[in-house]
Amino acid sequence: MSEEITLRQLRHWLQRYADLIEEQETYLSELDAAIGDGDHGANMMRGMETVRARLQEEQEAKITVSTLMRNVAMTLISSVGGAAGPLYGAFFLRAAKDAGNTSQITLAQLAHMFRSGLEGVQQRGKAVAAEKTMVDAMLPAVDALANAEAAGQSLTSALHAATVAAAAGMEETIMMQATKGRASYLGTRSIGHQDPGATSTYYLFLAAEETLVP
Repeated sequence: MSEEITLRQLRHWLQRYADLIEEQETYLSELDAAIGDGDHGANMMRGMETVRARLQEEQEAKITVSTLMRNVAMTLISSVGGAAGPLYGAFFLRAAKDAGNTSQITLAQLAHMFRSGLEGVQQRGKAVAAEKTMVDAMLPAVDALANAEAAGQSLTSALHAATVAAAAGMEETIMMQATKGRASYLGTRSIGHQDPGATSTYYLFLAAEETLVP
């Protein structure tokens, strides 16, 4: 499909993501408290508040999609504590490299950006599927988006498929044993808990489905 996603919609996506993080801050920290430091919600909220403020400052600026993604990356890297900052920063930084110097993108470009973002996260975190990390939600979502685009589906259908896949991947982390990060110290005791990073990743795709459609 040739539907285009505008810079305004991308900004709206990031603002909606900030809203979801704010709404779920306590929940994200509760998930993290079970297998980590208990601060994922607070860390993500701090980062997305900073992103939100920057979006407000730049709402009239004539920037490119690439610049927007790069600005988000650098903001998250500098403001989010723990592992989340560098990982989400890697996602947006790698996405920025493939975004192009335009003010709008196609579904095919979005799928390519998200694939590059996933690769950035995996390279930074040295994580693969089934290790109870954000990759377990991000990888199936990126695959679903790419498959839908390749099949000629609409932007709406593709984003919905990605969100459904992210939700399923997030839920599958409950029965996984963590092998990365602080949660890995718990060994089998990490089983039975949903991964907070996979959860915040699901919200990223949910926000996209809610905002990146005509």
